[in-house]
Amino acid sequence: MGDYREHWWRGARGEWLVVAQVALIGLVFFGPRTVFGQPAWSFPFAAVCPIAGGALMFAGGALLLAGLVRLGPGLTPLPYPKEGARLVETGPFALVRHPMYSGGLVLALGWAVYVRGWLTVGYVVVLFLFLDRKSTREERWLTDRYPTYGDYQRRVRKLVPFIY
Repeated sequence: MGDYREHWWRGARGEWLVVAQVALIGLVFFGPRTVFGQPAWSFPFAAVCPIAGGALMFAGGALLLAGLVRLGPGLTPLPYPKEGARLVETGPFALVRHPMYSGGLVLALGWAVYVRGWLTVGYVVVLFLFLDRKSTREERWLTDRYPTYGDYQRRVRKLVPFIY
C-alpha cells in the first residue's frame, strides 16, 4: 500500500481519469454556454426548458444517489475496484452497469436544457464519450476482479437502460 501512495500520480488506479472527469463536469456546469456571447438557443417552447431541465436534473440526481447508496462500502472515487468490495448487480445496478455515470449524464443534460446552452449540450456529449471510455477501462478491472462480471455485462446495459 505504501508504494501506491508514493506513486499515485502515475495513475495506476485511474487517478487521472478522475481528474479529467472533474474537469469535464466543471466545464458542463461553469463553462461558456454559447459561442461569442450569442444568445441561448431559440426554442419555440422556451418556457418548458426550466421544467424539463429540472425534471432531468432530479431524475439524474436520483439515479446517481441511488448508485452511491447501493454501492455502500464498495464506493471509491477511483475506477479501480476497492479491495474487499463485492460486485453489486441489484437496485440501480440492475438498470445500468454504471448508474452513477448515467445519473450524472442525465443530470448534466438537464442542466444543459435548463440553461438552454448549445455548447453545454456539446460538453455533455464529450462527457458521455469520456465516461464511455472510462467505464470500458473500469470494466476490464472489474472483469479481472469478479469472475461473474462477463455474465452481468451480457444481461445489463452499460450507460443507457435497454439501449447501450
